Amino acid sequence: MKKRSMYWRMVTASLARRRSRMITALLAIAMGATILSGLVTIYYDIPRQLGKEFRSYGANMIVIPTDSEHKITDEQFEEIKAGIPDGKLVGLAPYIYQNAKINEQPYIVAGTDLEGARKNSPYWLIHGEWPSQPRQVLLGNEIAKAIDLKPGEKFTLSTPKNKNESTQTDFIVAGTVTTGGKEEELIFMSLEDIKSIIGDKGLDVVEASVEAEQAELSQIVENLKQKDAALTPQMVKRVTASQDVVLTKLQSLVWIVTVIVLGIMMICVSTTMMAVVTERRKEIGLKKALGASNESVVSDFLGEGMMLGFAGGLLGSGMGYFFALQVGMSVFARRIHFLPAMIPVTVIVSIIITMIACSIPVSKTVDIEPALVLRGE
Repeated sequence: MKKRSMYWRMVTASLARRRSRMITALLAIAMGATILSGLVTIYYDIPRQLGKEFRSYGANMIVIPTDSEHKITDEQFEEIKAGIPDGKLVGLAPYIYQNAKINEQPYIVAGTDLEGARKNSPYWLIHGEWPSQPRQVLLGNEIAKAIDLKPGEKFTLSTPKNKNESTQTDFIVAGTVTTGGKEEELIFMSLEDIKSIIGDKGLDVVEASVEAEQAELSQIVENLKQKDAALTPQMVKRVTASQDVVLTKLQSLVWIVTVIVLGIMMICVSTTMMAVVTERRKEIGLKKALGASNESVVSDFLGEGMMLGFAGGLLGSGMGYFFALQVGMSVFARRIHFLPAMIPVTVIVSIIITMIACSIPVSKTVDIEPALVLRGE
């Protein structure tokens, strides 16, 4: 125990005697550790947050009947819901489509779970309110303009009952929806309302917004296919592919920058230690003349490197969080969450990188001949 205590005391004293050079190496290690800790924190936290942000661009999975002559039953809808892992489901909206007329003009009605549609598509621009009462609808903006209807106004919807008859039902416009897409040409109402008019004939399609990357979503789709051959689940590739491309490029950039910074850190530490070894040639020669082995001399320098790596890693892990926080707020407008696991990871990586950087300069101590150095050669 005394021997180990004496060893660390010698290492500490050696570092203290060369404060200027060691502070330079310490700052290089701390800066490298800061970038490492900060960027890795961003690597794990930002994609998770951006993944949630991508869910605002609409559903990324749809399920339709395999046979177009059939509909999706309530039991199959529950199968779909159960097939999505807990905590991954953002929104689930079943749809029933029905032809209808307003003032003898043909339109399409979309009966859905309005709350599920709202979760799936937060990007919808609503003028007025979402329907909250029976016989209220959300009118597509194109339809609203065509028949001059505004929120709060009533209209009569005509739906076919059979070949020669139709059902007349009065509705109130709760709000209008603007998306720039096909939604502006639809009339949205609750499933209860459309079923009260046409009966329970099954679902035409189910849209789901799932918080998952493309590989995980693909596995969910495959599991649903195997579970029920009557269902055909599909990924909405324009959403999932865009998400994966953005996140993959972001993560690649993080790794490239981290590797470059760690490489610069190694060069700085290696250069500093090379200068220290050169300065201490006489000290090393004297130690060897007094009987110190090459292993003993090398361990002294590696001990100094280990202490520098530990101190720099500890300092960098704290600074890294503030660095990640600033980048997250200024670049992504997201608050980064602190990852406690980054402290030991940063410290360990900093020690390893420092020891590697020290290996070449320290190996030169083996070649120092005591007789030549002590003679001043």
